[in-house]
Amino acid sequence: MALIVHLKTVTDLRGRGDRIAKVAFRGLSFYTRVLENCEDEALFDETFRWPIASSIEVNEMLEIQVFNYSKVFSNRLIGTFQMVLQKVVEEKLLEVTDTLIDDNNAAIRTSVSIEIRYQAMDGTVGAWNDEEFLESPSGRSEGNPYETDGLLPGHRQSPSKASAAERALRRAGKGVFSAMKLGKARPGKDDHHRKQDEPAVLETEDLDRKAMRLGGGLDPDTISLASVTAVTTNVSNKRSKPDIKMEPSAGRPMDYQVSITIIEARQLVGLNMDPVVCVEIGEEKKYTSMKESTNCPYYNEYFVFDFHVPPDVMFDKIVKFSVIHSKNLLRSGTLVGSFKMDVGTVYTQPEHQFYHRWAILSDPEDITAGLKGYLKVDVAVVGKGDNIKTPHKANETDEDDIEGNLLLPDGVPPERQWARFYLKIYRAEGLPRMNTSIMANVKKALIGENKDLVDPYVQVVFAGQKGKTSVQKSSYEPQWNEQIVFTEMFPPLCKRIKVQIRDSDKVNDVAIGTHFVDLRKISNEGDKGFLPTFGPAWVNMYGSTRNYTLMDEHQDLNEGLGEGVSFRARLLLGLAVEILDTSNPELTSSTEVQLEPATPVTDNCTGKMEEFFLFGSFLEATMIDRKIGDKPINFEVTIGNYGNEIDGMSRPVIKKKRDGGDGNEEESELLQNSSDEEGTDEGEFVSISTSPPLRPLITDRNYFHLPYFEKKPCIYIKSWWQDQRRRLYNSNIIDKNADKLEEGLNDVHEMIKTEKPHPERRLRGVLEELSSGCLRFVTLANKDQNHNSRTRLDRERLKSCMRELETMGQQAKILRSQVKKTTIRDKLKQAQNFLQKLRFLADEPQHSIPDIFIWMMSNNKRIAYARIPSKDILYSIVDEEMGKDCGKVKTVFLKLPGKKGFGPAGWTVQAKMEIYLWLGLNKQRKDFLSGLPCGFEEKKLPRGQGILTFPPISLLYTKKQVFQLRVHMYQARSLFAADSSGLSDPFARVFFISQSQCTEVLNETLCPTWDQLLVFDNVELYGEAHEMRDDPPIIVIEIYDQDTVGKADFMGRTFAKPVVKMSDEEYCPPRFPPQLEYYQVYRGNSTAGDLLAAFELLQIGPAGKSDLPTIDGPTDLDRGPILPVPLGIRPVLSKYRVEILFWGLRDLKRVNLAQVDRPRVDIECAGRGVQSSLIQNYKKNPNFSTLVKWFEVDLPENELLHPPLNIRVVDCRAFGRYTLVGSHAVNSLRKFIYRPPDKKAQHWSMAGEIVVNMEPEVPVKKLETMVKLEANSDAVVKVDVSEDEKDKKKKKKKKGGGDEIEEEEPDESMLDWWSKYFASIETMKEELRQQEAAAAEAEEKDDMETTDGLKGQGKTKEKVKVPKDDKKKKQQQQVPEAPEKKNKQKIDELKVYPKELDLDFDNFEDWLHTFSLFRGKIGDDDDNTADEDRIVGRFKGSICVYKVPLPDDITKEAGYDPNFGMFQGIPSNDPINVLVRVYVVRATDLHPADINGKADPYVAIKLGKTDIKDKENYISKQLNPIFGKSFDIEATFPMESMLTVAVYDWDLVGSDDLIGETKIDLENRYYSKHRATCGITKTYSIHGYNIWRDPQKPTQILSRLCKEGKLDGPHYGPGGRVKVTNRVFTGPTEVEDENGQKKQTDEHLALTVLHHWEDIPRVGCKLVPEHVETRPLLNPDKPGIEQGRLEMWVDMFPMDMPAPGPAIDISPRKPKKYELRVIVWNTDEVVLEDDDYFTGEKSSDIFVRGWLKGQQEDKQDTDVHYHSLTGEGNFNWRFIFPFDYLAAEEKIVISKKESMFSWDETEYKIPARLTLQVWDADHFSADDFLGGIELDLNRFPRGAKTAKQCSMELGTGEIEVPMVSIFKQKRVKGWWPFLARDENDEMEMTGKVEAELHLLTAEEAEKSPAGLARNEPDPLEKPNRPDTSFIWFLNPLKSIRYFIWHTYRWLLLKVLLLVLLLLMVGLFFYSMPGYLVKKLLGA
Repeated sequence: MALIVHLKTVTDLRGRGDRIAKVAFRGLSFYTRVLENCEDEALFDETFRWPIASSIEVNEMLEIQVFNYSKVFSNRLIGTFQMVLQKVVEEKLLEVTDTLIDDNNAAIRTSVSIEIRYQAMDGTVGAWNDEEFLESPSGRSEGNPYETDGLLPGHRQSPSKASAAERALRRAGKGVFSAMKLGKARPGKDDHHRKQDEPAVLETEDLDRKAMRLGGGLDPDTISLASVTAVTTNVSNKRSKPDIKMEPSAGRPMDYQVSITIIEARQLVGLNMDPVVCVEIGEEKKYTSMKESTNCPYYNEYFVFDFHVPPDVMFDKIVKFSVIHSKNLLRSGTLVGSFKMDVGTVYTQPEHQFYHRWAILSDPEDITAGLKGYLKVDVAVVGKGDNIKTPHKANETDEDDIEGNLLLPDGVPPERQWARFYLKIYRAEGLPRMNTSIMANVKKALIGENKDLVDPYVQVVFAGQKGKTSVQKSSYEPQWNEQIVFTEMFPPLCKRIKVQIRDSDKVNDVAIGTHFVDLRKISNEGDKGFLPTFGPAWVNMYGSTRNYTLMDEHQDLNEGLGEGVSFRARLLLGLAVEILDTSNPELTSSTEVQLEPATPVTDNCTGKMEEFFLFGSFLEATMIDRKIGDKPINFEVTIGNYGNEIDGMSRPVIKKKRDGGDGNEEESELLQNSSDEEGTDEGEFVSISTSPPLRPLITDRNYFHLPYFEKKPCIYIKSWWQDQRRRLYNSNIIDKNADKLEEGLNDVHEMIKTEKPHPERRLRGVLEELSSGCLRFVTLANKDQNHNSRTRLDRERLKSCMRELETMGQQAKILRSQVKKTTIRDKLKQAQNFLQKLRFLADEPQHSIPDIFIWMMSNNKRIAYARIPSKDILYSIVDEEMGKDCGKVKTVFLKLPGKKGFGPAGWTVQAKMEIYLWLGLNKQRKDFLSGLPCGFEEKKLPRGQGILTFPPISLLYTKKQVFQLRVHMYQARSLFAADSSGLSDPFARVFFISQSQCTEVLNETLCPTWDQLLVFDNVELYGEAHEMRDDPPIIVIEIYDQDTVGKADFMGRTFAKPVVKMSDEEYCPPRFPPQLEYYQVYRGNSTAGDLLAAFELLQIGPAGKSDLPTIDGPTDLDRGPILPVPLGIRPVLSKYRVEILFWGLRDLKRVNLAQVDRPRVDIECAGRGVQSSLIQNYKKNPNFSTLVKWFEVDLPENELLHPPLNIRVVDCRAFGRYTLVGSHAVNSLRKFIYRPPDKKAQHWSMAGEIVVNMEPEVPVKKLETMVKLEANSDAVVKVDVSEDEKDKKKKKKKKGGGDEIEEEEPDESMLDWWSKYFASIETMKEELRQQEAAAAEAEEKDDMETTDGLKGQGKTKEKVKVPKDDKKKKQQQQVPEAPEKKNKQKIDELKVYPKELDLDFDNFEDWLHTFSLFRGKIGDDDDNTADEDRIVGRFKGSICVYKVPLPDDITKEAGYDPNFGMFQGIPSNDPINVLVRVYVVRATDLHPADINGKADPYVAIKLGKTDIKDKENYISKQLNPIFGKSFDIEATFPMESMLTVAVYDWDLVGSDDLIGETKIDLENRYYSKHRATCGITKTYSIHGYNIWRDPQKPTQILSRLCKEGKLDGPHYGPGGRVKVTNRVFTGPTEVEDENGQKKQTDEHLALTVLHHWEDIPRVGCKLVPEHVETRPLLNPDKPGIEQGRLEMWVDMFPMDMPAPGPAIDISPRKPKKYELRVIVWNTDEVVLEDDDYFTGEKSSDIFVRGWLKGQQEDKQDTDVHYHSLTGEGNFNWRFIFPFDYLAAEEKIVISKKESMFSWDETEYKIPARLTLQVWDADHFSADDFLGGIELDLNRFPRGAKTAKQCSMELGTGEIEVPMVSIFKQKRVKGWWPFLARDENDEMEMTGKVEAELHLLTAEEAEKSPAGLARNEPDPLEKPNRPDTSFIWFLNPLKSIRYFIWHTYRWLLLKVLLLVLLLLMVGLFFYSMPGYLVKKLLGA
């Protein structure tokens, strides 16, 4: 797909001159070459080709402009030709001759003649006629497929071949970028080699002119430099870009630390439990302590896990939190609920952490149950060099919004559901023969059975669970057809599923290969997203090589660690996810892993089997490591198992039979025969996968090369794979877009770095290109044929990629319109995000063709390899889909396999190869040679002779060009320290083809200036001349350190491309002579300096060398035969003066065990230098006696080329010996260059008075106002509210009445330093919040604003000073936002810095800089073993560089001392005595040092000889100790200037361990202009907590500053005004003393000026305010990982001044003793639990239990109200809870021993919460818990007045109820509900309690004592209980009376009557007979 334009001639030109033409289409323009001195006709005869992705629309335009070319001035337009392409689209081929039109659209005589061809989307091409483009048979790929290069030796030299890009370069010289900047640093992934697209350069002035022409005043900000990197796939572009980073970093172990704080749990499901939390990471488990009988335990316990593993292993580890109920020594407890996520999820969070988030607990055993509670945690993962910003720890009073702070990454829904993950394992193939045990071989020998010796099974690990398939005995092609089912929450917080084929073995199972399925790549969470789905598709597994030894040294690779070095097997996989409906009763609720059979898939479901053809040719093999030995070397290429000698699996039969299509046996047989015998079918051949062995020849002392001169060996392999090319094609299109974007962004970075003009235009061009590239993808991918082998994932991925790219295209367009000069950095970041997204999308999870491996074998041993992704070399007829290295010559560096490649071994090149690869369908094979450099003949096997498509086994080049290479090695900088001295003896070795040369060795430097020209004569390059011109081979430069003994050490490597001059070209500008460029040097993956050099490759024509530009002979006689870099290339120099301020040396370590005694500093820059004076006795005074020295030196005009300045410290020993102590290289002098101030800018400071008006501060949180003071403007500087203002406000507030008075203001006497501190922390948090909000707002604003250019000013908040009226408006808008702050009393605040103070003040290096001195080698680890270990001391001083001579006015200034040069007004550096006062406030998040997960910290301070260890006052078992201490130390600067504050862990036995320490350089602070000796407070007061603590009053400080700065002032005027120079400040003038008397004072005014000192012209700078800084604690044993933080500050007072007052008391607040009396009066509506024995009635035996949180052991119970029938209980019972309370932190302080073995008590801080519970008493079984309520004493709902009004909502907080604090109300009475959870986990009310809470301080409690329960004193009366309340078995009669009589009396009476009646009747009958007898007998 391309548009091809052939520009033939331009005729009828006027006059004589140089002509150039520009052809533009779709915003991409090409320039022709310049035709010199042509008259009326210009024969351009050049062809341009635009690869295009979307079909050409009929209305698109082609534009040709013809210019008169001028070297000096801008080109003048002659005329323009424009043409609509409708006709071209219809006819596909067109010839046109037409006249041009000029600027005014009038036709002119000049006419142009062109030919256009359009090659459409479907691959159809215009009719091919012979006349077409006869001059250049360039269209071979479209033309006759049999026409090969060998047959066209002479035809190919035509002018039209020079790439358009080169042409433009030739015209524009070194415009924006040199042709190939290989040395650029490449961020991002290592494995994307980028296509070498030569940038075509549009000169910026053209654009400016174009803009003028377009509309006179077009904003230049809107022009884009459309694609400088011209995307030309010219015939010449036959090389792809090599990749410079060598060493694998994947499998290398690193240090990680996971820190976890378990804060508390809430709403745990279950009754009255004793919960413990278990934290588990991987195999390690840690437990919290147990909390008794509570559903919301508070732990606040901190755990740290340390790991040393590779990143992949680390991020796959699972973090699991489980809450366990009643665990003890004997029982393991029962699981309440658990939560798990992988470490990677935490690491991808901002700041690598979750802070104060709630984890939702669920029970994996019962997935239908739902939520089991919440657990509040902090989780952070720190790798080396990550610094974690912990949000500031202050009182956590903010109401916890659980739902809003769940422990889930953004975008994961809070309601996660359970889901089943079905992983289907079908079959595998290509397994290696594993079992190599001796027994197996014996068995084979004896029985002769030749079974497959591998018993494979598949193991799957996901979210901490493992599942495995069955074992298939003895099978290389196992069929499982099973599915492994995982049940896990969805979306899962574990990113990867690990699938591993293992070999089952009796002894131990080994991994055969591992594959990770990344869930992020196979699902999409968007609203149009899809659930994870995969396959059925083959995945390829890579690992160790397939030679079968007993011990496999690369076994790690099979486990998935590191880059596999060989194909292992492929596995057919599928994955489906089903979300479970947990309400379904049939659901099995366990989450155990299950194994089920799966239905097998058909053979062709993964695609139709196709025959692929891989061709490779080795054009060069050089730089082969000499260690290998000189045995013959050959190369093996494999794809999958094809080409693999050992396995011999290259017979296609097996594969062919599998083809589900037409698998009839005969055909396969035929095929088999044909491939085995000599080949009946002319096209058939046997694969050849290895090159013939050759003996290497010697290049130099390090490297061999192979003699591949004119004969280049080839390999070719046939293989059979399922045809899934579409997947790779889509990947390739995205990848190419990403490559282009990356190249463009690198260009922009480079332009910003080197300060080239208009980087924003380049960025616009890049974004334009990106958006068109995205749309191209959409059109290309859309035509995807819907064949049946596409899986669901293929379809969904395609949809989502198209969606993503479409939106990205639109976003890029919008972004493009927002790019301005000011916003460029911001937008660059956003474009980087695009890049990451593209790279992510390009990675195809479902594999198809395996990667290609190239192995170098020496003597049949495998030495080194390269792995090439198959998609990179896959062929397609559509340009964009083609792999970026397909049919290109690629430079490949071979590396050592596995762990051998770590460290220094991985840095040396094993071999450098130039290799050409082509992979495609066998039927598309005709093009496979098209990309090779031309001019060869093919050599084929005898049976392939005469068959055109038969691949050659070698190429014989008949064309050969001879060149001379000139390498101009100027200098290198920031190299790597390779010797123990901390320096190196560097020399460079340059390799080109098979030659190498070295520069001279320069001793003892890290910044060598070689200034040397190396000439390589008779360099022979094979192929056509013009191709060499555009694509020369690359040059490799290696830098070594020369050692006197042994081999030179490798220090780094870089690549470059030479600028080429053919013999028929002139050696003249703009291309020649070439410019020096910086190339980035790499050592492994880390950068190791820069090389400044230039390279030119000059063709030696028929006339021999006489044509070449002459080389001036050696001018330096003293350097012997070494040639210097010639004049046109070396930089232009001018004279500079370098002044050095020598202040002193600090902390010098011993050298060779001897102490440094008489050091001296030598400064060297560009061969010149100066020495300091000698320090006579370093111990006594390490400062220099002479402060300033200077030297003059010639430096390049271009500041970027300035050489580094070297600082070396030597120790002068006896007998004139010197030893090097250490050295430092200042790589960039830019920040030290002095630029004289601009005259014009001086005027404004001379203007009239500027009143700095003080407006009252609005009560919004401090937004520091920065104001730009323009001349004569009423500048406004905002200052704090004056005292009387405050008073007014207070009064107003009181009058405001109503609710406001409830929060009474704390009394002045109550306030202390801590009040100030906590208030300040609140302010700091608020500021951070506002910053975040502001940032978010700015983002939104950016998104909204697309066209408006003016608003741009307001956007960058920091840089632009907002006009003041805006500011006011802003503040007024913000006022309503902070209503709740109004009624807080104004407490004076200090500034809390969340980081070190030094960071805010640029390390206090305003005039005194500190340079670290290094000595010793840099370690061999990649992580450049912490530089700290190499620091041997520090040099203090400064540098000033300026051009001489200086303007006069500087030297003529008053008081100018010529001895000090530019360093005027510097204090003396004589020793000075200082009182240093160190305040240590507290430490947070210390690293636990004891086994129990705690530490016993204390502070140790060291300054010079003073060493204070505050060991007695250690704080037991605390990781957040409050020290609250100050230490006074007397010190003498400069001897004692480094203060170390350390925190140690106290141990009862053994030595104390260092937890961490922080070092502060006091000297820099002391001398700094920011005045860091004693921070200035916000307000001035002479008593109270905010007392002024500096011995100098503000007025004194101000007058001193004015005197030092030679300022006029301060003049104090009436009415509270003060004037300094021309600034007037206003402020209050009265101060209150202790007795409230007002006194007049100027101190407030002076303080106002000090706060605004940065606004004073010329000398102003920000002064350090009163502050607390937060410093990270570091431990040298764990470099780079923070061990906690320390909050502290330092005051310094010179001893010759008046002494300061006593230190501020910051000792920790003592908790206040309180007593809480809780009277439980009554209960009501308590649920009835028991059934009566006799009556079956419901009743309860109620009692109430209460305790304060954390004091469960002191729980108190009322007596029992027995037999409550209504739920009413009467108690009149008093609980008494004494406790210690910290009001500031709102916590109760408890001290208790942790266990009986504890040495001392541990202090706990626990929120003040009272728990009341109601229970049912049982005599023989455990009591039953009925319900409870927890009241936070600081804010709990006011109780209801009556039992009726008391509702459940009071306890659940669902409705707004008035809250009270017992600490304010002191006494509260009311009804509160008791709550419990029912069976369905719903809250229900189980009763009500009437209680009275009464809080007394300890003193009050002593005065009015009260008894427990109902005892004296102040007894409560007995409750009036119903008579039913008693225990039945103690009072049986009473119980009969109450229970039986009470209920059944009528029944009883009736029964009694009845009984009497019956008795009477009975008696009657009994006595009746006797009586009758008596009567009858008459007795």
